[in-house]
Amino acid sequence: MFDMDLPWWEFIVRGAVVYLVLLVMVRISGRRTVGQFTPFDLLVVMLLSEAVSNSLSGGDDSLSGGLIIAATLIVLNTAVAMMSAYSRRMSVLLDGTAVLIGRDGVFFDKVVQRCRITAEDLDQALRAADCERADMGYAFLEADGEITIQKKK
Repeated sequence: MFDMDLPWWEFIVRGAVVYLVLLVMVRISGRRTVGQFTPFDLLVVMLLSEAVSNSLSGGDDSLSGGLIIAATLIVLNTAVAMMSAYSRRMSVLLDGTAVLIGRDGVFFDKVVQRCRITAEDLDQALRAADCERADMGYAFLEADGEITIQKKK
């Protein structure tokens, strides 16, 4: 149970590499992937966790190895959060910024397509803001994947 098949430092390296690669992959995949999960997005997240589990553990089933990996992931996540909180440049790089996707009742088709937003997503955001399209002043895709609507004044 406590005997590890790999040296302790290899768990840390494996955890760090998998964390950083997945961070980049999720960041590249777009904000909507992270912001609002569809059943398909949830399925991808579940399959990702299964796909990388052996990469993290290297086939080691020991309790000690699992705890080292867990601690590594928590430390890395805390470090990334701190870098994002203390550095504007890192915050933009890691979290992104809001994107203007519409103004004065008109959504920008090319921007909406590039952000992979569906017409249903836009309609849902308008309903949530209790706003008709003609009354929309600005629409933003926030860094967390949420669509916010500001009404005209």
